[in-house]
Amino acid sequence: MAEEKKNLFDYDESSIKTLDWQEHIRLRPGMYIGKLGDGSSADDGIYVLLKEVVDNCIDEHTMGYGKSVDIAIEKGTVTVRDYGRGIPLGKVVDVVSKINTGAKYDSKVFQKSVGLNGVGTKAVNALSSYFKVTAFRDGKQKTAEFQKGILTKEHKEEKTTEGNGTEVLFVPDDSVFKNYHYIHEYMDNQFWNYCYLNAGLVINFNGKKYVSKNGLLDLLQRKTNEDELRYPIIHLKGEDIEIAITHENQYGEEYYSFVNGQFTTQGGTHLAAFREGFVKTIREFYKKDYDAADIRGSICAAISVRVQEPVFESQTKTKLGSNVVYEGGPTMKNFVGDFLARDLDLFLHKNPSVAEALKKRIEQNEKERKELAGIKKLANERAKKANLHNKKLRDCRFHYNDEATGKDKDKVIEKQKETTIFITEGDSASGSITKSRNVETQAVFSLRGKPLNCYGLTKKVVYENEEFNLLQHALNIEDNYEDLRYNNIVIATDADVDGMHIRLLLMTFFLQFFPDLVKNGHVFILETPLFRVRNKQETIYCYDEGEKQAAVKKLGGKPEITRFKGLGEISPEEFGRFIGAEMRKEPVMLLPETHIQQVLEYYMGKNTPDRQEFIIDNLKVELDKVEETV
Repeated sequence: MAEEKKNLFDYDESSIKTLDWQEHIRLRPGMYIGKLGDGSSADDGIYVLLKEVVDNCIDEHTMGYGKSVDIAIEKGTVTVRDYGRGIPLGKVVDVVSKINTGAKYDSKVFQKSVGLNGVGTKAVNALSSYFKVTAFRDGKQKTAEFQKGILTKEHKEEKTTEGNGTEVLFVPDDSVFKNYHYIHEYMDNQFWNYCYLNAGLVINFNGKKYVSKNGLLDLLQRKTNEDELRYPIIHLKGEDIEIAITHENQYGEEYYSFVNGQFTTQGGTHLAAFREGFVKTIREFYKKDYDAADIRGSICAAISVRVQEPVFESQTKTKLGSNVVYEGGPTMKNFVGDFLARDLDLFLHKNPSVAEALKKRIEQNEKERKELAGIKKLANERAKKANLHNKKLRDCRFHYNDEATGKDKDKVIEKQKETTIFITEGDSASGSITKSRNVETQAVFSLRGKPLNCYGLTKKVVYENEEFNLLQHALNIEDNYEDLRYNNIVIATDADVDGMHIRLLLMTFFLQFFPDLVKNGHVFILETPLFRVRNKQETIYCYDEGEKQAAVKKLGGKPEITRFKGLGEISPEEFGRFIGAEMRKEPVMLLPETHIQQVLEYYMGKNTPDRQEFIIDNLKVELDKVEETV
């Protein structure tokens, strides 16, 4: 008698699986490091791996051990060396390979550290094709080597002349992080942040030295243009709190928030307390009930707090959930609010010229807001009607601003990271993306044609221009950047002259009116292949001439070569792979020393001899390349 097939819905002893720690991390990496990615986003997994290792070095420095950290990245191999106390030699293997093993559970040893859960280096170990840790301690050293989290060699203790500390070397597993590459600017920001929060700490990275003497004051000086500041940066320090504040000429609010040296990119209770406390202090100082949006408009501020036993909303620690600073102590709201009410109020009384400049900035915001009020109301009524039947937007199910709670919290957080809106032009390109997208996490916004060049115009144009108004509503950024609905805003245009122009016009829109989207790494350019090279056995998609030549060589003979002149020429079936797990996208980045108005004036202002020369020289090179390949 044939054995009956097992019912797929049976729930018995055989349904229960126990995974080793490294198997679980590799099966569900998003639970430990957020998203995977290829390195094109600042929150991609390869940067989280690096951060997890460096965080341990910073905690040692915070405790008073080790004044410098050496970091090197060469061809995908990452080496991090600190000069702290070094892992106790008898626990070298356990610390990097046993979940919930570490010194940070003892709050007497690490009072206000970043890494509290004993998971960080284990995740790095499990997600690396090769991982080696060496502890140097009191004239002795011990090394352990791993592959994908599995111990391959445990060395015996031996004598050493090296100073105390720990060295970790790892190679991210390219079967997990596909086509990954490190972008120097992301690491540059990360290392500077470590130094701003730990005055005197020296980080040496690939021959470059990072060190800060003035903490958050240095951070804001680097992030702002001195010529555009309304008043000198206000820098306030207290026990377990540091704040820097100024106002610029740009739109929006720009914040850099930190907890125990951790850059909380999504803010949390400390940032909410700052935003509320700042408004309250300003109202009380000027004895006037200014609108909160007028007080915070154009602000650029940084806040750092140190908290005992911080509670973060995810393993990657990008949002603080703690409401208290330490056991039995004040709420975060009271702690930050009281500090501002005392120290900021005192500063403004002592510096009347700063107080006057701040008042003028607030009143200018108030005037601009009232001027916008009438047109804003009409535009929003139009947008509301249009949104009911908005053919421009094909939305997705998950959004970046979804509330992550309950049993599906981890799933929602993972999907939030993936949320993407493609801004594309033309029905054919929009159609291909719409048919091949992931409806859970990918939305499409279709442009009618070339958007308006908004350089030099006021924010009134965002409401007067129907397309811009619908776009800001789709992104949900009208009132503030915190309610952004998509983590990734991807401009998807043809790689021809018209497509390049549309890219520039859209980037002008974001830089002019919503610069925080660019500064916080949310805006990208979609890269799609220029060529398809194939024979009967294999198809290779190539993104530039070099890749095309390599593909022709690999396939041999005379393969068929197709050049894609526009996104509409790529079938939906093919397009699916270009916006899937292996999507290539180039981040739109602003270096700290780059000032928005200067950039926009150069590219989008009236033609100057310099710009004409730049366009002629560079366009000729690009056109020559195109002619060679057609």
